[in-house]
Amino acid sequence: MDVKPEIKKLLEQLEKKYSAIDQDLDTHLEGLLYSEPMTYWDYIQTDALLNLQTQRTTLPDEMVFIMYHQVNELLFKMILWEIAQVAHSEDITAEFFSTKLMRISRYFDMLTSSFNIMGDGMEVAQYMKFRTTLTPASGFQSAQYRKIEFASTDLINLIDARFRETIDRNTPYEHALEHLYWQAAGKDYKTGKKSFLLTAFEEKYKNEFIAFTKEYNTINLYAKFKELPKDVKEDPKLRKAMRHYDYTVNITWVMAHYHAANKYLNTGDEAVEATGGSEWTKYMHPKYQRRIFFPELWTAQELEDWGKDV
Repeated sequence: MDVKPEIKKLLEQLEKKYSAIDQDLDTHLEGLLYSEPMTYWDYIQTDALLNLQTQRTTLPDEMVFIMYHQVNELLFKMILWEIAQVAHSEDITAEFFSTKLMRISRYFDMLTSSFNIMGDGMEVAQYMKFRTTLTPASGFQSAQYRKIEFASTDLINLIDARFRETIDRNTPYEHALEHLYWQAAGKDYKTGKKSFLLTAFEEKYKNEFIAFTKEYNTINLYAKFKELPKDVKEDPKLRKAMRHYDYTVNITWVMAHYHAANKYLNTGDEAVEATGGSEWTKYMHPKYQRRIFFPELWTAQELEDWGKDV
């Protein structure tokens, strides 16, 4: 049988590939004789994915709630995947950095617009019934979202505004984590007592968070930006992408979440407590916690007015 030149070239490339890892090409080629062709459902693992939804009640809209949050977690994973590429890259160009940031921002744009599903896609009466079966679980306990924050900025920018002056780069990670802004959702700072929401979350993820913050201490998005050459840092497209990402995550998306929660949890004279027991109105609103990933890119007035007009 005559071997076409392009086939011969492919075989030579495959030989080189497998030789590099001490593998025999003939064995791998023989294996192709017995392999099944790829299908969409096998590649995407459709059956497994569609069997991950387990309702705790008989209320139909609970299924919407479950799937919505699972979609969120998949998007969070996509965001972390993009951030990691920037964090672990050397000699970053303005084009590469801004392209990745805008890609991440588009994921958050999806997350923001998707709150219409929560705001208009569930009956309030159904939600107020099935939410009682979720206690004390809360979307607060999304570890991936916390990692997105850790990977986006220096840890000091995630510290509760009341304690930032007492913490610096020499502060032990465990002490810093005890003063993160989201601790306020489940901690009494006067007594040090934590809610079950927060205690369970930390028992599950605290060690993982400490390891993750150590890894991203000098390679988070803000740290990578600050080490760029001056001409790259001043690139208008990059600065616009940085500001867009910061505002999208810390104001636009947060406020979409806030308004969706407000529709369900603020239906009477006073706000209903969140499922995890958090004081969600002050925990979520950006004017209280002032989450800002890239403070260097905002004017003094913009920093002062952060979250006040939304």
